[in-house]
Amino acid sequence: MQDNRGADDAGLGIVVVNYGSSELLAVNLAAAAAACPEATVVVVDNPTTADERTRITDLAERSGWHLVPEDVNVGFGTGMNHGVAAARRAGATRFLLLNPDARIDAHAVGVLGDAVIADPLLLVSPAVHRPDGGVWFAGADLYLRTGLMRSRRRREPGAEVREWLSGACLMVSADLWDACGGFSDTYFLYWEDVDLSARVLEAGGRLEVREDAVAVHDEGATHRTGPEQLGKSPTYYYFNTRNRLQYAVDHLDRATVGRWLLLAPWCAWQILLQGGRRQLLHPVAPVGAAARGTLAGTRIAAAHLLGRPVRLRAAGDPRR
Repeated sequence: MQDNRGADDAGLGIVVVNYGSSELLAVNLAAAAAACPEATVVVVDNPTTADERTRITDLAERSGWHLVPEDVNVGFGTGMNHGVAAARRAGATRFLLLNPDARIDAHAVGVLGDAVIADPLLLVSPAVHRPDGGVWFAGADLYLRTGLMRSRRRREPGAEVREWLSGACLMVSADLWDACGGFSDTYFLYWEDVDLSARVLEAGGRLEVREDAVAVHDEGATHRTGPEQLGKSPTYYYFNTRNRLQYAVDHLDRATVGRWLLLAPWCAWQILLQGGRRQLLHPVAPVGAAARGTLAGTRIAAAHLLGRPVRLRAAGDPRR
């Protein structure tokens, strides 16, 4: 669908956190920027290699994008916070938060932008499709009994859930960003969008998926180690098992934290199965990552229940 909404782009900031994905940005972000020619585009670059820093610097200069070069890998949420701050300094008052492996057209950006202009306390997502046209995200539920997740369309009758929106593509106003405080620096990667959704609701905001706006997401393109990778990455397993318990500590009562802690080994297994059973033919990396993440989360939850401070190593350190 062709829809030139350039006149409506004033005040829009498009923010992306890069981690070794300059080739994706040259396609996906370039298309979004072309669709929104008046928008401010900000790329936060978490460092990988010197060559990648050179590539993303050159791409940003050629494209007229603002580059925020991080000295260390600060993760997704903190990177987004830095990017939004840069977009605000450039005059943006609403922000399209986009993954490097996500694509969105002018029509969808316009639908999302109109929604947050009409309701500044709205956090809104498009429907997110896979490259083959299948639905990747159209709303999700967090089940408070177990701490596991599933699609909103598959909600179990009578289950106690909290809805959340995927960070793959979000639109948010400056007013709501201030009210909820942006992303937490605690999560580094994964669950930061679940936490943000919770804090939006706690701040009096609303969540919505607009199915008349569509983005396309090539899930995991930024984390693949090669064409033969089985299952999901060790990074996925580590932070999903760890941050499940971090979320419980941040948002739930002591009884629920205790129940999630007791269920942690079973939930780690369920998270592993999301990558399929073939990966278990070579179990050291996935199982080891899930075990380390579960242990890290257990330390956080146990310290909380015992009323002790939690001592963490630097953000992103998988040993924490």
